[in-house]
Amino acid sequence: MSIFFSRQCEYALQSIIYLAQKKQGEMTTIKEISSHLNIPFHFLGKIFQKLSHKGLLHSMKGVSGGFWLAKPAEEIVLMDIIIAIDGSDIMNLCVLGYSECNVAAPCPMHNEWKTTKENFFASLSKKNILDVAKDIKKDGYKAA
Repeated sequence: MSIFFSRQCEYALQSIIYLAQKKQGEMTTIKEISSHLNIPFHFLGKIFQKLSHKGLLHSMKGVSGGFWLAKPAEEIVLMDIIIAIDGSDIMNLCVLGYSECNVAAPCPMHNEWKTTKENFFASLSKKNILDVAKDIKKDGYKAA
């Protein structure tokens, strides 16, 4: 489990990376992705519904339906997916979990975390899912 993102966001990232390994416009079923990545089917359905509403996926209903990326994989950066699922407020969260942490009332880690967080989210804003999909080495995460 990620220390930064929700489980829903983790699954969204993994699923979009899986789809990025497919040919542009190739439809893939939730059942295939769910099975291949070991993600609960109904949970993935809700995630894909959200990603479709945010313009990251297209879908076609029916027996021969499925999902595919709404734009080329090289045009989708990891941060697009993170914001679509966890929202942009994630960039302002305190590393220690204090809701009142800010410049006026900083937690003990505020200044160190600010720099680390800025670098972290900047790298996620630059890395596109095509590059991530090409570099993935984890067994079972390559698209069939």
